[in-house]
Amino acid sequence: MLTDVGVIWNPTKTDREALETGLAKALDGEAGPRVQWWETSADDAGQAVAKRAIDAGAQLLVVAGGDGTVRAVAERLADDGSNVDLGIVPLGTGNLLARNLGVPLNDIAAAFARALTGDPLSIDVGWVDVQLEAATERHAFVVMVGFGIDAQMIAETDDDLKAKAGWLAYVESLGRALDASDIVPFHIVKDDEPGSDEEGHTLLIANCGMLQGGITLLPDADPSDGELDYLLLSAEGVGQWVGTLKTMVWDNGLKKALNKEAETTSTDSVNHGRAKKLEITLPDPRAFEIDGEEIGETSSFAVTIQPGAIRVR
Repeated sequence: MLTDVGVIWNPTKTDREALETGLAKALDGEAGPRVQWWETSADDAGQAVAKRAIDAGAQLLVVAGGDGTVRAVAERLADDGSNVDLGIVPLGTGNLLARNLGVPLNDIAAAFARALTGDPLSIDVGWVDVQLEAATERHAFVVMVGFGIDAQMIAETDDDLKAKAGWLAYVESLGRALDASDIVPFHIVKDDEPGSDEEGHTLLIANCGMLQGGITLLPDADPSDGELDYLLLSAEGVGQWVGTLKTMVWDNGLKKALNKEAETTSTDSVNHGRAKKLEITLPDPRAFEIDGEEIGETSSFAVTIQPGAIRVR
């Protein structure tokens, strides 16, 4: 029986009163578990308060915030090996993990109801060791990491416009991202295979495949399969981009949605693959993103998977 819940909330996304109202609506007059409230801060995205909530006896951590807060709490749970479930009240711009797991969006009460009564699903957590200008950093991720158009688009997005227009603000920055994303050579080592030299402008390594707006870039990505899926894009010029969009939107999008058994299509400019471990070396630093957040530039990173690391309701 669920008796103790910790709500970890980001005060930049909403106020506690709105969350309390949504929780009361989800309970619908029923006696609920004991709830303790834990607020994130500029100095703590969620890892430290998650630890305190667990130490205080929480059996379920409900994260009310955006992708960064969800990732921070998931990182703590995975790193500690804690036997505590995770729930999500999505309040961010992307809400990427929530989208991929079908958590209700724009409905605090429905998201709370899912967190309190839903069946827990064990999902994998990815880990990336990324060399930044100051030092090598280690981060968990639950959706995807990578460099190229996606990371550059995030870096180019205006924060004020993002606050007003949500995920549509990324569209405004797409042109600048395309201009800044040239084809580059890089070295990749997959699992224990010999390394190979590749080239492209975008490499995404994913635990989940869906982005904002319901766009699925990696249709085979399954957060519970113990593997990572990756997508390498190398389209240049109008002709190749038309073919790339056709492959991604039609072959690996609509057709794949209608027939789950269909093989994912790879082409000269769209290359899909799977691995449990990847090491990437670039000749020059590129903008790098983790779960929709650009964290700086890197020329070297390594990615691994922790199977069944956390349980999400």
